[in-house]
Amino acid sequence: MDLLGIALAILGAAMAAGWAGAGSAIGVGIAGESGAGVMTEDPGKFGLVLLLQALPGTQGIYGLLIAFFAILKVGLLGGGAEISVNVWQGLAIFFACLPIAVGGYFSAIAQGKTSAACIQMIAKRPEETGKAVILPAMVETYAVLSLLMSIILLNGIKL
Repeated sequence: MDLLGIALAILGAAMAAGWAGAGSAIGVGIAGESGAGVMTEDPGKFGLVLLLQALPGTQGIYGLLIAFFAILKVGLLGGGAEISVNVWQGLAIFFACLPIAVGGYFSAIAQGKTSAACIQMIAKRPEETGKAVILPAMVETYAVLSLLMSIILLNGIKL
């Protein structure tokens, strides 16, 4: 077992979970700040605000999912510690984790900003809730594409 290969794979997993999670934390925080302002005026909008605030949190879940896939691939979970990972395979796993790390980080922040704007929209026009959910969901598309690319790349690595 090549320890550098395992280390590179773990670094990729850590980046997927860490960067996507950090983006989600920032995005949820941005939306939460806006939501708190709206709820000071109308606490009855809590359910709508919560939905819009939660949307940027999905990227962190996607990053964690890819991190699990990466560490499963190298045998660190599930009892497969006998799997041999050379430096090139570890590097490939590292690079396979990057789409969700980078895409998740930036899309979560963008989705938080979009959610914050939509929270402000429903404060003034609650009848537009459907539109308010669709706008940040459009940003989610790019997080899902990043997730899918990381899955496809990880799946293509042969150990």
